[in-house]
Amino acid sequence: MRAVLQRVSSAQVAIAEAIVGNIGSGWLVLLGVAPSDTADDARWMAEKIAGLRAFPDSDGKMNLSVQEIAGAILCISNFTLYADCAKGRRPSFIGAAAPEVAAPLYSLTIEVFRSLGIPTEIGQFGTDMQVSLVNDGPVTLILDSPKRI
Repeated sequence: MRAVLQRVSSAQVAIAEAIVGNIGSGWLVLLGVAPSDTADDARWMAEKIAGLRAFPDSDGKMNLSVQEIAGAILCISNFTLYADCAKGRRPSFIGAAAPEVAAPLYSLTIEVFRSLGIPTEIGQFGTDMQVSLVNDGPVTLILDSPKRI
């Protein structure tokens, strides 16, 4: 799995101009799934994101997790994170999992966030969405799940 994390002071997602998800401080997570990803990857990713210490403490140092600041997560499925732009001018998406593989793993990731007590808003898998955010910092991290043999 691959995630692009953006620390935000607010973020929202809309579908056909209707807001379907909205958070204050926390993470905007763009989440991509590869064909070889498993439920273990989804659990690892959710737990890693929940525990990442990238929010400021009272001294302004990145030392707190989203859980410790009582923040939230807006999680958006994004197959384009596995785009291959090496050849030609049109991206290839063969590195992204098919929807029947990706959708359950996306859902499991969200379930784990929620089981950890993190308020989690979502978009709609496989739908054209408009995402807006106020990037805090800016802090943007890229996270890949470990390769398993």
